[in-house]
Amino acid sequence: MKLATLPNGTEDGELILVSRELSRAISANDIAPSLLAALRDWSRVEPLLRTRSEALAAGDTVGFNFDPAQVLAPLPRAPQWLDGSAFLNHGRLMDEAFGNEPLPEVDTIPLVYQGASDDFLGAQAPLLTPSEDLFIDCEGEFGVVVGEVPMGCSPEAALGHIRLIVQINDWSLRQPGPFEMKRGFGFLQAKPSTGFAPVAVTPDELGPAWRDGRVHLPLRVEINGERLGEPHGGEMSFHFGQIIAHTARTRRLTAGTIIGSGTVSNASRAAGSACIAERRVIEIIDKGGPETPYLHFGDHVRMEARLPDGPLFGAISQVVVAG
Repeated sequence: MKLATLPNGTEDGELILVSRELSRAISANDIAPSLLAALRDWSRVEPLLRTRSEALAAGDTVGFNFDPAQVLAPLPRAPQWLDGSAFLNHGRLMDEAFGNEPLPEVDTIPLVYQGASDDFLGAQAPLLTPSEDLFIDCEGEFGVVVGEVPMGCSPEAALGHIRLIVQINDWSLRQPGPFEMKRGFGFLQAKPSTGFAPVAVTPDELGPAWRDGRVHLPLRVEINGERLGEPHGGEMSFHFGQIIAHTARTRRLTAGTIIGSGTVSNASRAAGSACIAERRVIEIIDKGGPETPYLHFGDHVRMEARLPDGPLFGAISQVVVAG
């Protein structure tokens, strides 16, 4: 199934089901008023949603044209947003460029921070930010949305709690980031509202591209129409089950919690990068200094992961705007 959210004057919006090719949609608010409500009652509503989704696919029910410009983030807000750094190649490049010692046990214990989850951006909503001097950057990621996860859940069992998969632009402001990290309390000012692709999908929509707790697809990232990179999600060092289990080690996770992979990053230079910061550190390593600028007001960022036979999440297409 593919699920999205239309604005309706409420904080959580109206739940809709979207056709596989992202051309048609139908309301599901009589089954669950919002996606968050559906996730909290998943065992009951999932079969009802699937039946309606199948009817939409078969043309047995009246729908409407789907417009990705009209939707909010699939979850306009969430109980919790936890973002990992599961592609270790990204961190290794940063350490090499700046001469940092690797963090202890970075290869065995996932890195995760808790971000703000009160205000997520739709796929075509602009990023409002106060100044270009904050070093504006995009970050292409994959993520999962879970049902309730018990404390102490194993990585293998955690995979069974994944309800949906999402595609993410985890906007970053690189100038305040190092200062906040040194203070030891995590990101806040360095992380504006996170952007999401138009639809969230159930794992079966990926077919063989969903295996081993990873999204085995390339994520193409473009800035002003120019390719930044197309790194592959299959190189994820920790799979989503491991990240979920790590975050649930000492507390349960409630339904609707979103967990991100961190910047998709590949060892091959040919794959390019999913964020400007990574390209810049590669330039430092290979050329002695950075060449690629951070984003300016008016710049356009596009991200999309596609299946071999068509669209999956739809595209993130956002512009940076002075706010």
